[in-house]
Amino acid sequence: ASIFPRLISRGNATLILRGSNLKDRGTYRCHVVFVCVFAAPIRDMSLELSRLSGYEEMKCIIRNVFPSPHVTWATEPPTFEDLRPVTRKLADKQGLFTVDSRLKLLNGQPNLIYICKATTPYGGPVWTASLREREIRGTEARDLTIPCSAPPYLNNPALEWSFSNGKDPSHILTYDSRSGHSDSTPPWDKHVELDGFRVPFGDGSLRLMDPKHSEHTGSYTCMFSMPYNKHTERTEVTIDNPRSTADQSSYWWVVGLVIAGLVLALVGMLAYLKMRGKDGRQEMRTDKTDITTK
Repeated sequence: ASIFPRLISRGNATLILRGSNLKDRGTYRCHVVFVCVFAAPIRDMSLELSRLSGYEEMKCIIRNVFPSPHVTWATEPPTFEDLRPVTRKLADKQGLFTVDSRLKLLNGQPNLIYICKATTPYGGPVWTASLREREIRGTEARDLTIPCSAPPYLNNPALEWSFSNGKDPSHILTYDSRSGHSDSTPPWDKHVELDGFRVPFGDGSLRLMDPKHSEHTGSYTCMFSMPYNKHTERTEVTIDNPRSTADQSSYWWVVGLVIAGLVLALVGMLAYLKMRGKDGRQEMRTDKTDITTK
């Protein structure tokens, strides 16, 4: 006797009797046991910098999952310091978990990439999110390069740039890793440039051309993405106005000259008072000499 193993998963447990005879007569019973395995896989994970606790920390969030994944942290480049994240797992009424894992930023290492990884107990794909933040300054009318580099574990990812200055984020451009083409959105197409030959090698730096203080000061976000992985670099860019800078410089020059003039006047006054005091003492000595002679 045999069955069709490939058909079992479809609910077909038919039994095949080969070379049957009179001895095979009788009643055959089939018992089917259904095992229901419930799982809510990871759909997305977020990683962002938080300052709400009174200090800077990375916050990695995974929502509506079951069973709860295991979260680990790493940095790029690797650091010898002991990473001590705090991870909380909370289940709702349906049994779905929200995982909140936080890691305090390491002191004295501002250019680190922080990496959050989530693994599931049932052997699903490993999800990875990484983030780096920086600040740079530029000058009006002078081209500025905003750096963005993909970690080595990302192979030929897609790339997207966006901008925000306190309002809703605006799309700058998208790079398609399959076609090798980039598509920028007006009016950014007149102010940005991307080297498409360097993106496949992990360099997604954006060249900002003829920047203006009022239009281009803000937060620039670069995101490399591929299935189950994404890397984000957020850069706070300040475009200085050379006129205001020159005005500030001239203002401080005037303040410096005024202070220097006051100091010189004070020194001159002290010198005058000192000389006057000497002359007064000499006159008193002369008067005393005249009285003695008389």
